[in-house]
Amino acid sequence: MARLPKPLGVVPLGDLAAYVEFSRTLDLEVNSVAQRLGAAIVARAVPFIRDVVPALGGVALHFDPSFDGDVLKAAAELVEQCMKKGLPDADDLGREVEVPVCYDAEFALDLKEVCEKTKLSPEEVARRHAAGEYRVLMVGFAPGHPYIGGLDAKLALPRRSAPRALVPAGSVAIANRQTVVYPYAIAGGWNIIGRTPLNGFDARRGEPSLFAPGDRVTFRAIDRREFTRLFGENA
Repeated sequence: MARLPKPLGVVPLGDLAAYVEFSRTLDLEVNSVAQRLGAAIVARAVPFIRDVVPALGGVALHFDPSFDGDVLKAAAELVEQCMKKGLPDADDLGREVEVPVCYDAEFALDLKEVCEKTKLSPEEVARRHAAGEYRVLMVGFAPGHPYIGGLDAKLALPRRSAPRALVPAGSVAIANRQTVVYPYAIAGGWNIIGRTPLNGFDARRGEPSLFAPGDRVTFRAIDRREFTRLFGENA
């Protein structure tokens, strides 16, 4: 069993939350530890913990307003207890999530530029993107917004130099070695190569977010006709 990393520190996130940091850069092994630690803390069902949020390189713990102790100390002790007891296996976390994507030019707002920079055809960009094996590294920036690792190295481009003030809901985009699915219309600077008809976030659902940390994601290419049909079903 690989040795678990020690936290770099515990910092406050306001009065009732603490962030336990393991790395300041993206490390996939550390990210896996953060997700497994988050699951272990949730499983303990500690009364004063209201929410547990795994991030790229750490875990945020949100405390109940009734908690009157030292938040940083309590967070550090809880993490230490879980790490000593042992964390769940990464393969036991997450779900299988299939995301249909239409890569037509109508939805792929940046596909032309992506093709120019990668020297790939539109068909090859779509094929490589849909062929990847992905895992959700974290959900953040906005509710239901997943950062998904596993992008083909040939598609690893920097973000756009000029972000858009409004990215259409469901847009599937790429940057660096990650891909994202915009849960609703928000600002963003990633390279858009398609769109999904699925609703990425709906506060009325029992599970509002389509994605959760640790989920294994596959993308399936669909045509415009299927997009329209699925969009109507998910409206």
